[in-house]
Amino acid sequence: MAVCDHEEQHHLAAEAAKANMPQEEDVARVSAVFKAISEPSRLKILFALRQGEMCVYHIVEAVGGTQSAVSHQLRILRDSRMIKARRDGQNIVYSLADEHVLAVLELVCTHLNCKI
Repeated sequence: MAVCDHEEQHHLAAEAAKANMPQEEDVARVSAVFKAISEPSRLKILFALRQGEMCVYHIVEAVGGTQSAVSHQLRILRDSRMIKARRDGQNIVYSLADEHVLAVLELVCTHLNCKI
């Protein structure tokens, strides 16, 4: 007796999925990135940085909150490689790590039909 009405088709799909599954380490890295961007204040920082690089003071101006809280969120985003930082005199200036970060944000917003 078949487990489902499409036993052969689903079995082949399951075998292909198993054969093409990323390594556990890569799954963990992807999961960590999604975890990092799932927090609303971090997501707002990423949306703000779409406009260009900014120092902490101006990121706080754009997203609200305290400098301490924003600095904490920036560290998490840096650790997840979603943003990068560079020194400009006495300031640290933050920007999106690369065009892939923007592409992820745009893809999700397109999927949800939201305006960014």
